[in-house]
Amino acid sequence: MTNLENRPAPQQCDAHGGTGPVHEVLEPRDVPLGGLRSMQVRRTLPQRALPMVGAWCFLDQFGPQQVQMRVLPHPHTGLQTVTWPLQGQIRHRDSLGSDVLVRPGQLNLMTAGHGVSHSEFSVDGDPVHAVQLWVALPDDVREEPAAFEQVTDLPVWRAPGMRATVMVGAVGDARSPARVHTPLMGADVTLDAGATAMLPLEQSFEHAVLVIDGTVRVDGQTLTPGPLLFLGDGRRELAVSAEDGPGRFLLLGGTRFEHDLVMWWNFVGRSHSDIEQARAAWSSDAFAQRFGVVAGHDGVRIPAPDLPNVRLSPRRRPGRA
Repeated sequence: MTNLENRPAPQQCDAHGGTGPVHEVLEPRDVPLGGLRSMQVRRTLPQRALPMVGAWCFLDQFGPQQVQMRVLPHPHTGLQTVTWPLQGQIRHRDSLGSDVLVRPGQLNLMTAGHGVSHSEFSVDGDPVHAVQLWVALPDDVREEPAAFEQVTDLPVWRAPGMRATVMVGAVGDARSPARVHTPLMGADVTLDAGATAMLPLEQSFEHAVLVIDGTVRVDGQTLTPGPLLFLGDGRRELAVSAEDGPGRFLLLGGTRFEHDLVMWWNFVGRSHSDIEQARAAWSSDAFAQRFGVVAGHDGVRIPAPDLPNVRLSPRRRPGRA
């Protein structure tokens, strides 16, 4: 998935400090993506108040909408893309030669490393409803070669009235085989109507919850689809319940990311120079040397927007040089 904003703002992301348990409700930003024929995206990460949750640095939810999703080849650096369909099918093609369909309950995980390009198209005219996330890569792998995997048999952690499909990381003893590079977790949790349950958490992780369907009570906070609830760190378990029918939510978590980030368009780096070099490479006639070519598009690709007229620099939390 690409950030299709015509004038993407630079995202200056500090390594978020430890908080202890908190309740911070963060409203989404509606982003119209004209490249998807006016598909509306609800973006909850990054935000000025919360640039990251662990290494999760980008979170969009789109749909359900009856539109044709047509995202032409575009580049990525320094991140992993996590594609999680909730309804409909998405065809993924990339410069590594991957050409797969991803369906609800399946996970596409693409590691950009030094550079990769890909495209995503909906199929069959079905309504599209999906979540797209990015994971920032740490220094020891962010310049490595790109990779792609699709995981079709994900583990499920169960309690009475609840099931948590583990996309990455672990919930209790259910551990996903998907490969990530920092301590991280992400799960799609469903609750039966009236169900109340306790989810086990890793105490060192900071966590956040995004409700997808229904009304869900999380640690005493009533949530409906839209906002992100940031919970901080320091919790061993999380009380959840479904109100007025079944409920469904994403649970994200991870240890605080050690590095400051500069995010702009589809690139994640550490400095203005990283972003500038990636944009120049994608805009060059020799783009394939870094990003490869996605087959089946006759050389058509999404051009990079102009860089803003400011030097991009990470915003550092107090006490950091």
